[in-house]
Amino acid sequence: MALDPDDPRPPYVQVANALRAAILTRKFHPGDKLPSRNELAKTYNVAPMTVQNAIRELRDEGLIVSRQGSGVFVRERTERPVGLRPHIERAFEAQDVTIDFAGFSGETLHGVIAEPLDKIRIGRLRPESITVRLLVPDPTQPWSLPVTVDEHADSPLFRKRAEEIMRRHTLAIVDSVTELGELGLVNKATAQVRVHPAPPMFKLYLINNEETFFGFYPVREHVINFGGETQAIYDLMGKDAILFHHSINDDDTSTGSQYVDQAKTWFDSLWNSVAKDYQR
Repeated sequence: MALDPDDPRPPYVQVANALRAAILTRKFHPGDKLPSRNELAKTYNVAPMTVQNAIRELRDEGLIVSRQGSGVFVRERTERPVGLRPHIERAFEAQDVTIDFAGFSGETLHGVIAEPLDKIRIGRLRPESITVRLLVPDPTQPWSLPVTVDEHADSPLFRKRAEEIMRRHTLAIVDSVTELGELGLVNKATAQVRVHPAPPMFKLYLINNEETFFGFYPVREHVINFGGETQAIYDLMGKDAILFHHSINDDDTSTGSQYVDQAKTWFDSLWNSVAKDYQR
């Protein structure tokens, strides 16, 4: 498990990322004791001080706790807002990768998916298949949100601007994924965008049908400039959405397992009913 010499990040950051992913994906469960500093140093082929710095990062994030004379343990309660990036990166280590997104623009997903796709291009990852599905609101239909502040009315100018943002991010994902298949770097690579008539009140990520991330869009007022004229809009603020994580485990009746199952059922039902392919 030596670190990647081509990764520009400092070694302690790479170790912290690997341990964080192991904790958040339940390879280390709440209450588990982590291997000793020297054991981790051997595992990752780094100096013990590098491990110590990585441990400090995770302790500052509240993922682990040190107990004098006993060692370092995963906190009993890790059900907290977590980051999407390490889970997406870990997902691409699987043989068959599936990413489903429902939300407003796909901007966040575009940012976090870029690194694993780059690793595939340079041969550091080689999944057999990649399937990405993106569900976004139909920009050709009037929206009930976002709306103008004064009249609570649909804004065609805002929809046009929002569509440009949505196109930029979702189509970049589609082009990047399908390119991998065309280049023969992945045996099967597909990505689709579909639009639907409902305003998205939340964002949802389904990863390899094993994990979900869910967050509500807060509605915020802000002023947007359209060609020199300003307009106050009640907008859906994706960057303010705190994501919560659920994952499947051995207990089919657990909250995590049922949440993932119901999230997939909801996504498939919308995808296969009122959603339609987005026309570029």
